[in-house]
Amino acid sequence: MVKYMQPITTTDELWRLCDLLKESEFITVDTEFLRENSYYSKLCLIQVANNEGAYAIDPLADGIDLRPFLDLLENHNVLKVLHACRQDIEIFYQLMGKLPTPIFDTQIAAMVCGFGDSAGYETLVTKITNSSLDKSARYTDWSQRPLSDTQLKYAIGDVTHLRDVYRSLMQELEATDRTSWVSEEMAGILDERLYFVEPDEAWQRLKVRTNKPRFLGILRSIAAWRESQAIERDLPRGRVAKDEVLLEIAAHPPQKPDYLDKVRGLPKGFGRSRAGRSLMEAITQGLEAPESSLPQIERAKPRPATPPMADLLKVLLKIRCQQHKVAPRLIANTQELEAWAAEPSKADFRCMTGWRYDIFGKDALKLMQGNLALTASNGGIDVVELEDDETTE
Repeated sequence: MVKYMQPITTTDELWRLCDLLKESEFITVDTEFLRENSYYSKLCLIQVANNEGAYAIDPLADGIDLRPFLDLLENHNVLKVLHACRQDIEIFYQLMGKLPTPIFDTQIAAMVCGFGDSAGYETLVTKITNSSLDKSARYTDWSQRPLSDTQLKYAIGDVTHLRDVYRSLMQELEATDRTSWVSEEMAGILDERLYFVEPDEAWQRLKVRTNKPRFLGILRSIAAWRESQAIERDLPRGRVAKDEVLLEIAAHPPQKPDYLDKVRGLPKGFGRSRAGRSLMEAITQGLEAPESSLPQIERAKPRPATPPMADLLKVLLKIRCQQHKVAPRLIANTQELEAWAAEPSKADFRCMTGWRYDIFGKDALKLMQGNLALTASNGGIDVVELEDDETTE
């Protein structure tokens, strides 16, 4: 039976590994974590690989200091390659207080290379490496120790396959001169505001059906209370209070702590607890906030019927993206196309700049101006340039 390398469990071992890895042009990184019962993800394992080898780091080992690896994540000379990296970046951001850099996301690169919207890791591994992923430990509890050979094989496989996926995608990006496209998309992911929620802004996560300022003011205050409680107690937001509880309190704010016991979704005796008292303070703060400080939401306007032109734009987008082997989502989404079709004079859509304009935007303009047509031909759709009567492919 093959034995897989045991995870690194001491700081000295980690220093030696990171001294080795910092000489690499790139490293592939993945994590295993749990989040069902906490506000922050509980990091259970870090997998990392370079051209020479693959390794596992045990962040739950007694006395281990992750500083060597966190320093590596900040090393500008080493590219960090991940797949669908949002969750991993959030974990590292909580540990570092800053974002790892530089980062390369193979899911974004796959969209640029024509693998469709939000290409899954398993799909990429199968298509690019002709390998199949080991699924035997997919639903394991990564917090349990010791880790078995099966678990380690599964975890390490994620970063070893990722090396091959990265090399193949980079080869394609360089051959098609699209590396800058990936960099542009990565800029949106590397925005610290995505990974830190200000408690006072937490209310904007909730779906509300009214725009009454006082309701919104109370909701803002008690949503901030819930966020702070969840952070302080390291609990999921829903374990502190569910969304519907906050909405009910904002709509019918209790006047006394005892009234909280009548709110469905809060435990009996909650009004007399320390958390109950702090919630009442938040309610009072929302009730007494000056009118001028209350949140404002514009009343939603009735959505107009989708212009027929939007349907033509969607067809054109699909055609051009198939021809250029790029995911449509990178160029424009349905909402953007419908908004543009409703107001053709607007020019502040992302498809009107850079490479998106070259692939789709300029032809979309011609279509809306009547200088381009879509015609049926042999069961397909042709794009016809009306100005010179030539069909563009």
